Amino acid sequence: MKNIVFIAPPAAGKGTQSHLLKKKYNLAHISTGDLLRKASLEESERGDYIRNCLSQGRLVSDEITLELLTERLNESDCENGYILDGFPRNVKQAIAYESWLNQTQKDLGYVIFLDIPKELAQKRIVGRETCPNCGAVFNDQIEVSKPKQDGICDICEHQLVKRKDDNDETFNQRYDTYMEQTEPLINHYRSLGILHTINEIDKEKAFQQIEKIIHE
Repeated sequence: MKNIVFIAPPAAGKGTQSHLLKKKYNLAHISTGDLLRKASLEESERGDYIRNCLSQGRLVSDEITLELLTERLNESDCENGYILDGFPRNVKQAIAYESWLNQTQKDLGYVIFLDIPKELAQKRIVGRETCPNCGAVFNDQIEVSKPKQDGICDICEHQLVKRKDDNDETFNQRYDTYMEQTEPLINHYRSLGILHTINEIDKEKAFQQIEKIIHE
């Protein structure tokens, strides 16, 4: 199975599609967001730096991000193929990653761009509520995703929580950064003739389109 790279604005569904692919094809799901959040817990200069970036909605430096990523890619579960969720975020990262692939004789695989409107992405972020007990996710701004009882998990009736950085200010900072740095990345992959674009917002239909791409 080839590797898969997802490019998308915040809350476009990278994590959801990655989970579906991981489950069906036994691929390692590598979320740079998860890697950074884990590293931010380190009591070190690197951990302090990452913590500050995340709290202010700024991107972590390319060097630190690539360092964390290559550490993860060297783990055994990546040998069968992996999904990159949130990396690369800019052309510089893409070129560094392509250089690493050449050095390790690995294939880039599929590059898939999930494109959704900014307004929908903002609702998905700001309205997101998660159950810390069972992991279920709801959204108080999207009708079909609201919990039956405000603030209570439908599945286990635990109190739902919101992440501190799920707010309008942080979202706008993240989105502006995405527009500035990630759009040139889309053009980079498009110029190489390897970019696949999906505009479908329904997760099941989007997954069907992704499967069509990887089986072709």
